[in-house]
Parts: sequence; structure tokens; C-alpha cells
Amino acid sequence: MNESSPVRHPEKIHRPDNPSPRKPEWIRVKAPTSAEAADVRKLMREKNLHTVCEEAACPNIGECWKHRHATFMILGDTCTRACAFCNVKTGKPGAVDPLEPENLAQSVKAMGLKHVVITSVDRDDLADGGAFQFIASIERVRAVSPGTTVEILTPDFRDKAGSVEAVAKAKPDVFNHNLETVPRLYPTIRPGARYFESLRLLQKVKEVEPEIFTKSGIMVGLGEERHEVLQVMDDLRSADVDFLTIGQYLQPTPKHAAVARFVTPAEFDDYKAMARAKGFLLVSASPLTRSSHHADQDFLELKSARARQRGLG
Repeated sequence: MNESSPVRHPEKIHRPDNPSPRKPEWIRVKAPTSAEAADVRKLMREKNLHTVCEEAACPNIGECWKHRHATFMILGDTCTRACAFCNVKTGKPGAVDPLEPENLAQSVKAMGLKHVVITSVDRDDLADGGAFQFIASIERVRAVSPGTTVEILTPDFRDKAGSVEAVAKAKPDVFNHNLETVPRLYPTIRPGARYFESLRLLQKVKEVEPEIFTKSGIMVGLGEERHEVLQVMDDLRSADVDFLTIGQYLQPTPKHAAVARFVTPAEFDDYKAMARAKGFLLVSASPLTRSSHHADQDFLELKSARARQRGLG
């Protein structure tokens, strides 16, 4: 690749290629070629909206879009950070679109979504890290589509005092913030973030609004050890996190972090059993598990699990 070639990640062009091992047979996905997927793509373009499904090259996009499910990505398509695992482009973001919350809400209504997931790029350039746009999006979805439950997947709002609390007070049904990996790998995989600050964010949400379901996820296959994954589980439970997702890291381009190894389905089953034993209300762990995959079904399971825990179901 030469410097004049159009690239999605110009900030990564000088990084050496990181060859990953060949994908095993259990990593198989279909491209989004259905008529339903075409309808979702058309709607996103008409409303000037972005989805993490496309921007992050999610392997489940074909399945989700066929069922007219999409994870909306607010605050533009350009991130102020350059995490080694992420396919979202990095650079100087544009202005925040004031029509974005309304366009998102109208799209949710048009798609007939019973549960919507809203995420965003990191916006370290904004005084509140983008908290206001999350709040506005939650409020507009509830006004336009009152029967829809709302799940958010936020950045860490690092050094943005009061932002986490403000978003929590908007009372999303699920507040997700991913730890992404074990703390030892943060300097190379997630250099712009701090593990214990992310953990504290999840704890703050419960302190502000105890009834909100909290959720976090990690990727495996980046070089972590089993005991480190188990420690992350313990850390999340200490922050009273309800729902844990664990999925296989897949390298978006040769310039991103390499896959250290492909974790077997049997190992994912082991992680799931260990996490359930540690007290999570819900655990999703498989090679193709992603934060928002089957989020609508998972929300119903979360409610049922809490009811059983409280002796109400």
C-alpha cells in the first residue's frame, strides 16, 4: 500500500502489517445481501445516520440487518482516538449534527424497533464528551417511539466531569460500556483509555440509578491469559455489572492489532460457565458474540433474570 492510495485509516498507514492466523471453521459469516439489509442501508443514508455495524465492520451485520436491526452510532463517524482493535476511522471530527437525535428517533419508528442500541465514537474534543447528544437521543426515541426500550453503549467520557452521571439520569434501560480487554493489554490495545476509570464508570451508573441494567464486554484472542479474564469478571462483579459479553477479536485490517489466537468454542463455554457462577444475571460468550448482537432478546432475558433473582418471577 502506498501513501497515495485511498485508505480508511490514514493514521495507521505507517504501521507495520500484523499477520493474523487463518480463521478457523467456526468463524463463518454472511455478507449483508438481503433485501431487508438494502432497506436498512437506504434508510441510514436518507437520514444521514451512521451504524457501528458498518463502521466497525461487525461480522454479524448480515444477520442483524436481515432482521432489520441496527446499532446506531451518533456524534459522527470519526473518532478522536486510534485504538489498535477498532475499524472506526480516526481524525478530527466534524460538528455535531443537531438533527441527529430526531433522525435517529424517526428511523427507530420506521424500522419498528422494540429495542434500540445507540453507541458513539469517542469525542474527546467536546466539553462533555458527547453526553448531551446521548441524552437528546434517548429523549427523542422515547417521545417518538414510546414503546421502544433504549440501550446505550458509551465511550468512557474521560476527563469530562459529570457526563456519566448526566447520561445515567436520562435512565436508559441498559447502560453499556466495554472494558474491551484485560488491563495488561491497555497500553497497546486501548492506549487512550484507563481500565480502572472504565470500571469506575460502570460503578457510577449504579450509584446514580440502581435500577439501570449495566453491561460490559471484552474481546479475547489478543494475548490475554485465562486468569486475567477471570479477574476482569471479578472486577465487573465488584462494580455490580449485570451482563457480560465475551467475543473473539477479529482483525479489521493488516494495520490493526494481530489476532494472537482463535479461542475455541469450548473455551467460550468455559468462560460462560465461570461468569454465571460469579453472579452475572446474563452472559453471552461465543466466537461471534458482539455487544449489541441479539440485544433485544437479551434485554428480555435480563428482566426475567432480575425478576427471578428478586423472587418475582
